[in-house]
Amino acid sequence: MTSISDRVAELPLAGAAEAIVRPTAPAAAFVLPAAGARELRLDLFRGLALWLIFIDHVSPDLLSWFTIRSYGFSDAAEIFIFISGYTAAFVYGRAMQESGFVIGTARILRRVWQIYAAHIMLFTIMVAEVSYVVIYLGKPFYAEEVAITDFLKQPGIAMVQALLLRYRPLNMDVLPLYCVLMACLPLILLLIRWRANLTLAMSVALYAAALRYDLHFTAFPSGYWSFNPFAWQMLFVFGAWCALGGAQRMSRVLSSPITLWIAFAYLVAAFFVTLTWYFPQLEHVLPHWLEQLIYPINKADLDILRFAHFVALAVIAVHFVPAGSPILTSRWLWSMILCGQNSLEIFCLGVALGFTGYFVLTELSAGIVLHVLIGISGIAIMSGGAWLLSWSKHNLDKKAPRTGTAGGNAASARAAE
Repeated sequence: MTSISDRVAELPLAGAAEAIVRPTAPAAAFVLPAAGARELRLDLFRGLALWLIFIDHVSPDLLSWFTIRSYGFSDAAEIFIFISGYTAAFVYGRAMQESGFVIGTARILRRVWQIYAAHIMLFTIMVAEVSYVVIYLGKPFYAEEVAITDFLKQPGIAMVQALLLRYRPLNMDVLPLYCVLMACLPLILLLIRWRANLTLAMSVALYAAALRYDLHFTAFPSGYWSFNPFAWQMLFVFGAWCALGGAQRMSRVLSSPITLWIAFAYLVAAFFVTLTWYFPQLEHVLPHWLEQLIYPINKADLDILRFAHFVALAVIAVHFVPAGSPILTSRWLWSMILCGQNSLEIFCLGVALGFTGYFVLTELSAGIVLHVLIGISGIAIMSGGAWLLSWSKHNLDKKAPRTGTAGGNAASARAAE
């Protein structure tokens, strides 16, 4: 099966990306993904996450009723980080196995640099957008709203802190977290190759230690990172563990009807809890002891209830959208899949568009019709950008010289990243 981007270009892409994990040695701790058709489910759900993130940013008070965060404990951030860990592991795990630890690490650090550069570029665009609105349009409210007041007061110090990933405007917390997690990927892959299950256990232990001893990264001018890397690493490592054999080892449990019903029951319970957040008259429904047990459901530290909610969603998604499902070749999903295949660029575009749309909606005091129109327009622009990126990548790969396996693997990595 070719990727959607290949069909957009109307020619098969040589060296298609590695895909579904098919262990060659069931007893091994480290299982490399077999070469074959691209796993379009990852692209589909990562594209969905990008759309949901944009909608939550552009209209957090209205359109977010159409996203998952209003109906449970987790949101699109969990989807994005898990899939990032999964795809990074099967792309760079094979590179490290075939080319060695040093070359594999060099390729990972190159990707870290790309993410970092994208973050700094996005920071520049966001500051330029908001500064124009604040200074030239006379709307100082947005400086406070988007958290660039400190930049306007002391731009030199703020810029240095931004380069150190300690200062970020609103909605720009995901890429710094992604940078840190990707920088740790060589060690994660090395440990998974040594003892996969023990690596996952160590990740869980670090998560527990972060909660117990309040481990955080500090932010400028005060406070902490909105996504605590000591906690969110567990989701990233879990994704890597699943990619390198863990999902195969759990296949019997995941396919069990009991697991499916437990997942459904948990999602229903989470839905009824979230209803009490929006309808105060339902607050008395939850027993006091249960409120004390579950609250606060902290996003910064990846509360265990958020993690469990994501796992429940993943179980249901895997059940209803199995590998090779005909729905993955539907033209109706091409745009979403293309966005997932160009996740870094489309994420940045979505964040920039998010503020523009938010500004327009706020200034016009818009109703539901304009909210929906701007939401659809933003997704259309993201989809168009993804189509252009996929088309250009295909043509670059087609023109690049092929030198056996190395050339094919390079193309695979570009496609999967």
